[in-house]
Amino acid sequence: GTWNMAMTGMGDTASFIRTIAYDGIVRWDPDFKTVIPNIAKDWKVSDDARVYTLYLREGMRWSDGHPFTAEDIMYWFEEVQLNTDLTPVFPTWLAPGGNRPTVTKIDEYTVEFKYARPHGLLLRQFANAGQGYIFAPKHYMKQFHPKYTSADRLEALTIEHGLEQWYQLYQNMDDRFQNPERPTLDAWKTVTPLGKSTQVVLERNPYYWKIDPEGNQLPYIDKVIYAVVENVEVALMKALSGEIDMQDRHIGTLRNFSVVAENREKGGYRIYRTKPTGENSMVICFNLNHKDPVMNEIFNDKRFRIAMSHAINRPEIIDLIYYGEAEPSQPAPRKESPFYYEPLTNAFIEYDVAEANRLLDEMGLTARGKDGFRLRPDGKPLTVTIELAPLYSEIVDASELLKVYWEAVGVRVAVKVQERSLFYTRTEAADHDVALHHADSSGIDVLLYPRYYFPSDHQSMQAPLWSLWYRSGGKSGEKPPKEVLRQMELYDQILATADEARQVELMTEILKINAENSYVLGISTMIGPFGIVKDNFHNVPDEIHYGWIYPSPAPTRAEQYYISDK
Repeated sequence: GTWNMAMTGMGDTASFIRTIAYDGIVRWDPDFKTVIPNIAKDWKVSDDARVYTLYLREGMRWSDGHPFTAEDIMYWFEEVQLNTDLTPVFPTWLAPGGNRPTVTKIDEYTVEFKYARPHGLLLRQFANAGQGYIFAPKHYMKQFHPKYTSADRLEALTIEHGLEQWYQLYQNMDDRFQNPERPTLDAWKTVTPLGKSTQVVLERNPYYWKIDPEGNQLPYIDKVIYAVVENVEVALMKALSGEIDMQDRHIGTLRNFSVVAENREKGGYRIYRTKPTGENSMVICFNLNHKDPVMNEIFNDKRFRIAMSHAINRPEIIDLIYYGEAEPSQPAPRKESPFYYEPLTNAFIEYDVAEANRLLDEMGLTARGKDGFRLRPDGKPLTVTIELAPLYSEIVDASELLKVYWEAVGVRVAVKVQERSLFYTRTEAADHDVALHHADSSGIDVLLYPRYYFPSDHQSMQAPLWSLWYRSGGKSGEKPPKEVLRQMELYDQILATADEARQVELMTEILKINAENSYVLGISTMIGPFGIVKDNFHNVPDEIHYGWIYPSPAPTRAEQYYISDK
């Protein structure tokens, strides 16, 4: 049969990774507790976490029947990752702190990654969405690479495809969802590519390497079709009318739950629940690198951040927006996580307007304008602009409540909803006052994307310039204060050990510093979306972890889903 889904166009390629494109070197187990074998049948990690030896499965083939071997990993590393035209910035997850590996082919089915300094998180990084594809079909892709193809031939191919540079051609031909000729190891291969039709069509890979316990070759489902729709409202209508077989993305929002539940019988589907992996329903990031020196001083006074936290009526937001099902919380690891730290979860979350006003007065922000709002030390109105992208309707709704709460303690607020790319551009450049976003990691993935636990990457919206300083080894950005420097030192120690108990110990100290300083604020524990499954669509769990690091629902083994009226 055919698995029907919906996606929203060229910018929605995450739909592939979350469903049918999660066959990397290793993968998360369905319960999101550990890393399990996949294309690598086994591995060995040295005690000092400097040497990773990967053992590949023998006899695997690409979708065109060509053998898959260690050469495909070596090609990916030497000719793609080390080529500055194709990879201008070497992946930080592969080389934290500039600690690049050397990669060696031991034999046809064994590859070694060796580091000068320990990299304690490499296997977990390999399991992440999209990062485990540490291989490329050398036999096919080398025809578009200058090392293997003459300059004249490469120039002719580039012009033929309407492009200017060889690396643009290479990148286009390497996209397995836009180039049906590009071989894959995934369960399905592209037939009708993205951008060429109102549908993306994929068919069973005849050389897919997995079988079920009875010896049947997977995948069970013959064909996968993504209807390319104008917007999420059209995707919802398709779901309600029974045109989608199994999907949560774009459909399973809290706002849609009632109408989806009411139409179950008509649409012939059931609902599955999701268990979110994110740490908070909404992260509130005051710009600690503000370019206005007065606002910079205000935001960097932790009394201001704590006051703003006490001013938020979290129980009311939970009742009005999250159906009363969440719990008040700061951005923090969830209770089931090995990194759970209760003092951070509950830091300054009490709704206490009197305490908020007391802290603001203590800062000296006592003067008020004729409109009753507080004034800055330089006499100008104390106004903050909340910026957000309309990724989730719940965050947009909550932003309006924040405006009410903060204005109640004398801080004037403006809310600005922006196009997504503009929002990211402004926050990365530290051009914002306050940014709202969703949070990413709260389980065993806490160490992989700690962006809100300390400023570690380009989306650490609370301090993008401190993050840049850290990522550049002090060559760019702004040097952070001593408490944040300590967090960075602790994280470097985490990277330098493979001892999981020691990693928990070090991360707890990072979380302790966060609890004392409230660098970011949150609203509540995250309530996951839901998904729909047609009544004749099987092998889908009743509850699935939901996140990006765990690219739900793909780790539940989509190749084992099947369609049957029995």
